[in-house]
Amino acid sequence: MSTEEKSPDAAGSAATAAVQQPGRTATGARKASAKSSRSRAREFALQGLYQHLVGGNDAQAIDLFTRDLSGFHKADSVHYDALLHGCITEGAELDALIVPLLDRKLAEISPVEHSIMWIGAYEFKHARDVPWRVVLNECIELAKEFGGTDGHKYVNAVLNGLATTMRPAEVQADKASGKAR
Repeated sequence: MSTEEKSPDAAGSAATAAVQQPGRTATGARKASAKSSRSRAREFALQGLYQHLVGGNDAQAIDLFTRDLSGFHKADSVHYDALLHGCITEGAELDALIVPLLDRKLAEISPVEHSIMWIGAYEFKHARDVPWRVVLNECIELAKEFGGTDGHKYVNAVLNGLATTMRPAEVQADKASGKAR
């Protein structure tokens, strides 16, 4: 089939594949082989938090189900436990941090983006060993992979705003050094 005979979709896919970055899928998400054990823990925690927000499932039931999923053995189970159980336990407190930065009601936020914002807020608060820019980037990656079309932009805006209040010294140091805008 010549270039002229290719459908627009096929030509677009070929163009996208030609500029695909190593370690990334055609959509720009990280390939599974390029993910750290903490990244995988965040993915499993996101799935569990979604079950909690949408289905009202309790943390213990979610935890038992999730640990049996394929690939869980590659996740950092300690980080997963902290995220799943911590976010569910502190859900109201995390929402109180997030809500002032929203431009709409919390109920109008997708449960995927809501869960991702919980993960970001929880890590800003409790995972001081993880730099704020890593937390932000990991949450943006989750939103790109699991969220709506432009959900990552919304997650970025909210968590970027949250970082300035939860990790002010770290954010300011990065801004002063030119690492952050």
